[in-house]
Amino acid sequence: MLSRVWSATIIGIEGVKVGVEVDVSGGLPKTTVVGLPDTAVQESRERVKAALKNSGFAFPVRQITINLSPADLRKEGPIFDLPISIGILAASEQVDPTYLEQFLFLGEVSLDGSLRAIAGVLPMAVTASKLGFKGIVVPKKNAQEASVVEQIEVYGLNNINEAADFLQNPSAFSPTIPELNFDDSFQQSNYNLRDVKGQHHARRALEIAAAGGHNLIFVGPPGAGKTMLARRMASILPPLSFSEALEVSQIYSVAGLLKNQGKLIQERPFRSPHHSASGVALVGGGSFPKPGEISLSHGGILFLDELTEFKRSVLEFLRQPLEDGFVTISRARQSVAFPAQFTLVASTNPCPCGYYGDTTQPCSCSPRQREQYWAKLSGPLLDRIDLQVVVSRLKPEEMIQQKIGEDSEVVKERVAKARVKAQNRFHNAKISCNAQMRSQHLREYCSLDDNSRTLLENAIRKLGLSARAMDRIIKVSRTIADLAGENNIQPPHIAEAIQYRTIDRMQ
Repeated sequence: MLSRVWSATIIGIEGVKVGVEVDVSGGLPKTTVVGLPDTAVQESRERVKAALKNSGFAFPVRQITINLSPADLRKEGPIFDLPISIGILAASEQVDPTYLEQFLFLGEVSLDGSLRAIAGVLPMAVTASKLGFKGIVVPKKNAQEASVVEQIEVYGLNNINEAADFLQNPSAFSPTIPELNFDDSFQQSNYNLRDVKGQHHARRALEIAAAGGHNLIFVGPPGAGKTMLARRMASILPPLSFSEALEVSQIYSVAGLLKNQGKLIQERPFRSPHHSASGVALVGGGSFPKPGEISLSHGGILFLDELTEFKRSVLEFLRQPLEDGFVTISRARQSVAFPAQFTLVASTNPCPCGYYGDTTQPCSCSPRQREQYWAKLSGPLLDRIDLQVVVSRLKPEEMIQQKIGEDSEVVKERVAKARVKAQNRFHNAKISCNAQMRSQHLREYCSLDDNSRTLLENAIRKLGLSARAMDRIIKVSRTIADLAGENNIQPPHIAEAIQYRTIDRMQ
């Protein structure tokens, strides 16, 4: 007898429907799985066999063929254990197949028949909702995670016996009630800008970066406060919207990092990989591609401390995501795109010893050493960093002062107003902040008067700026104008934006 159970798999962060077809026929006892299964799926034969027997069901001593369709799509992981189990029970007439078409089944089974939690349930629940399934059946521990998706019933079960009972009478089971408590005023960070003494220029750059989503690098000697400033950027960012939180949570679900089952991620991601991280760790990859640090930073901040200590080959991986807002990982059989719309915040010393340009500690590096040090950062990469800020060490009188700086909440209000102004401007475009503007947006929203154009033209000649660097200056000036409440870009906004291209002259 033939049966079909619907399941799903993940490509990138998107769920894809998979049909699990099971045929039980005469012949020598043998179980075959086809449809490009990986090792974990192949091993499900033994797990399912033991689980069914230990749950009181009869495992057919016949020829069993299991087909995972579409056959040209690679299948991975143990998520097909439950649909395969249900398919075998339905094909051997041990459960009623009447309701199989209405539900999507996901789950790993243990040898005793209990269901274990799996990764990636959230995007697969989104897919089930879009495809019009009545409900989705998942392990109990995944039920709250899936229940955040609207317009679909989620049933969390403990074992195969409950799955069999469910198919006999689905109405006897109650769908999971979501415990979602989404708070759009969620506190982003425990850090606060009021802890930062002095550094008014750097604090201003941090505010501009947060308001426009601009990439930022701090350059300065050890102890100047570069890392302290960077870690406080999250405290002035606006909270995630519901749609942003859902997308970020899907990425973390696929990566198996969604810690709070049933709760969306409400805090903007702040990822800080070590400088020994590989290219795969940064951009993602593997035989079955998984998201890397830049995708885990989507909607938030990727902080690269000691930027020049990263391998140059690893840093070059950042160029395409910084420009496009997504990363594409190509393999022989498929190409996967992961979202990567993040704000890059980096810090570095000005030279190997760290004291080039410092007023109190002499630099011990030769010009050749400084040149080699900065050679790790290519021109195209630096071009993509909008705000390049030199951070100096505090003076003794600034260090010992008791006066606290401006509170993060005050700065956050200004940032929020500037973001709302930008979002109102881009309501017909598929962008949300100034840093995401393309050429057509610059022409439409960033017109310059004659004085501003002359000022920018002189800066291009004097600093030798590229066309990309010019566009970045215009985007930053648009954000500065938004913070000032101005509808048009003025010469002072252009002048301030030009100041943030300083490290090109330090090398």
